[in-house]
Amino acid sequence: MPRDTSDSSERRLRSMALAIAPADIAYFKAVIESYDNLATLRTEDPERHHLRLWFAPESEDDINELLASLASKLSIQILKVE
Repeated sequence: MPRDTSDSSERRLRSMALAIAPADIAYFKAVIESYDNLATLRTEDPERHHLRLWFAPESEDDINELLASLASKLSIQILKVE
């Protein structure tokens, strides 16, 4: 049975590339994983400490709020949102 792709742009995952200080990565990972189904975190470039968050479009506001709340505690730089 063919998949319905009529509204596929709304269902596609969003992603955000981040640069995080090495000392903050483990804490950041623990925070992200503490929210069930909010986002998936992957290492994009281990040498430059770049990570990528993958999330559903409807979670983008929650992601932005979480990053804003962590900004005073962690060194997080948003590199690119796709």
